Parts: sequence; C-alpha cells; structure tokens
Amino acid sequence: MKKHLNTAIRLTLICIVFFSVIYTLAIWGIAQLTPNKGNGEIITRNKQYWYVNIGQRFTEDKYFWSRPSQSNYDASISGGSNKAPSNSDYLAQVQMRIDTFLVHNPSISRSEIPVDIITESGSGLDPDISVKAALIQVNRIAKTRNISIQTLTDLVADCTESRLFDCIGTSKVNVLKLNLALDELGQ
Repeated sequence: MKKHLNTAIRLTLICIVFFSVIYTLAIWGIAQLTPNKGNGEIITRNKQYWYVNIGQRFTEDKYFWSRPSQSNYDASISGGSNKAPSNSDYLAQVQMRIDTFLVHNPSISRSEIPVDIITESGSGLDPDISVKAALIQVNRIAKTRNISIQTLTDLVADCTESRLFDCIGTSKVNVLKLNLALDELGQ
C-alpha cells in the first residue's frame, strides 16, 4: 500500500509541475511569437479602443450588422443558447431576427438570408460574418449612406480574410474592421 501511495503522490506532483508550470510557460511562449504577444488585436480610434477578436453590436442601417449574440456581446458571460433547433422559443427568436432583417433589407428574400446573420455562434462573441452575409447588406448601406454599391462591394473585398493556407476554414469578414473602414469613407 505504501508503494502505491508513494507512486500516486509522485505522479500528482509531476502533473502539478507539468500542467501548472511547464505547459503554461509553453503556451505563453508560443503566444509571445504572435503579433500582439497573445493579447489579441486592439484597434484604437479617437481615444476609444476595441478588441477585434470580440464581436461588437452593430444594428444601425448605416453599418454592416454583426452576428447575433446570446450574451449581448458581453465577454464576461460569453456563451450560446442551450436551446435545440426544434425549441419553439428558439424558433420564435430566429423568426424575429428574420423579420427584422427583411424589414431593414426589403430587396432580399427570406431564402437569401445567410444563416450566420440570424443565428448566434457558440460563444456569442463571433466578430466575423461570412462574405455572403456582408454582401447581402450592401444595398441597404448604399442607400442609407448614399455610397455606390461598387464602392461597398470593393470595401467588403478589401476587408475579407481568406481561408487559412487557402484550404482550411472559410473566408470571413471582421465586422468591426469593416465598419471602421466604412466610417473612414466619410459618408
């Protein structure tokens, strides 16, 4: 019994040292190789700052809308909904988002609405939308801001982040960066 107890204590100490010190230092060291040293990307404008990797709320017609958030874009309580796709409350919530989107984008049909513009992500803080979700909003913003559709389409293309190594994931658009670039157009 003493032999097993000694083995268990040694294994516990090794695990504590490995996972509390060595692993933590390894992850921290890898983070130091990233552009912002693991602190995330921060944009500062007019004495305001935003974290690019955390979704922001944009609901005005003059901006590209973000993906919905169950946590109201609060990083301290991030999380998606636990409701199943067949849950009546969830379906009503999605239907309300569809109706709202169609009211603000009357030239769009229901079948054209990308799923990421009416459903939240698992974290509720997704800062990105699909290229399709950005492009489908161009007509509304062009009309609201009196900017040409081509200018906005080019802006979306400029703000599009391509797939990792051109084969992993999907192309996406960071809504915060896109809306800040839109504001820089000055219209």
